[in-house]
Amino acid sequence: MLIACLLFLAASAAISAAAAGPALRRASSARAFADSRQGLYTVSSASEDVAYRKIKGVAVNDSETLAVNGITATATVTAMSGGQEINTSASGARFARKTNMRLIAGTGASFHYGMQSGTGGIDLLNTASVVGNVYSNGPVIGENSNLVKGTVVSAGSSGKILGVHATSSAYAHTIQNSDIDGDAYYQTISGTTVDGALHPGSIDQATSPLAISDAQIADWEADALSGGIVSSPCPYVINDDITIGPKKINCDLEITGAPTVTLGGALWVVGNITIKNTAIIRVAPSLGGASVPVIADKPTDQTTSSKIELQNSAVFQGSGTFGSHILMISQNKSAESGGSETAIDLKNSVDGDLLVYAPHGEVLIQDSVDVKEASGYRIRLKNSAEVIYETGLANLIFTSGPSGGYTIDSWKETE
Repeated sequence: MLIACLLFLAASAAISAAAAGPALRRASSARAFADSRQGLYTVSSASEDVAYRKIKGVAVNDSETLAVNGITATATVTAMSGGQEINTSASGARFARKTNMRLIAGTGASFHYGMQSGTGGIDLLNTASVVGNVYSNGPVIGENSNLVKGTVVSAGSSGKILGVHATSSAYAHTIQNSDIDGDAYYQTISGTTVDGALHPGSIDQATSPLAISDAQIADWEADALSGGIVSSPCPYVINDDITIGPKKINCDLEITGAPTVTLGGALWVVGNITIKNTAIIRVAPSLGGASVPVIADKPTDQTTSSKIELQNSAVFQGSGTFGSHILMISQNKSAESGGSETAIDLKNSVDGDLLVYAPHGEVLIQDSVDVKEASGYRIRLKNSAEVIYETGLANLIFTSGPSGGYTIDSWKETE
């Protein structure tokens, strides 16, 4: 009997041990997973803390540590071409987690539409076309054989789409005499062909601010000023190859003939900008994926001055790295004030890696001009002008001066 009991106990112990083994292993795996997950949270927190301080210009050491729930992460900052790299790690008995974040010196801006306007609205005339979506806080008016290869939005309770052909959907309080290949969202519709579904009684779309604030433009002007001032000769004429920027030019700027003008940083022109003939304007290759702002802004005259004219066969080139563009900005406010001055006038066959921005003025694009994005208080496209939205404009990085911060370029988990 005793022997039988001992055998039974031994068998029970063996069975219990066999059953407990997998359970213990599962418990150990669960603890390891929990520790590893906590490690990633800690690593990410340390990395983001250092990045935040870099972006905001707050002092930070080359090596910073962060302890959370008994796990310590170390973030190490090293310099790289055009920015900073943050490598962060944490490890324990059952895990090791590492991340890499790259910061590019500069400021960011996001363009989500092929064209975006303020309450001045958008006119699409003749055979003008937009490859991308269109968003306007005012009316979108089309004539003749215009074409928008995307969605058209005219926001607000007075939103109107009139005489427009859109290959996708249309959103407006009122839609009239248009061809909509997709769906139509509206309160009132008439004289319109809609291939998709009708959505009567739709809520008006909210108005949307333009992508770049006046404060950001002022920061870029400060960046330009950090590179010094050109005060003479006036007007400042460039007709030979030159590398320029960051720089403030205290009078009108004219680029003419066939020079190659290489931009090493932001330009602020206190007057008008005229670029014509076969001039090539390009971003310095050393700037990598960064873009460069060129600003026309005479604070004492934003009504008849602070204008940009681009004509003939002028060509605009990025640095050669994807995402690099030239952003032409006019601070002329005539259109917003009810005047007739044109803030940015593009004509003939201007093209390239070019964005145009006039937050308070009118942008006129005509003839065979080809740009990547246009934003303004009011925009007019006519003849065969074309705006072709380019993937990547939603995450642009612009160069900045000594006072500028950083923008996150990439993040990845390395272990």
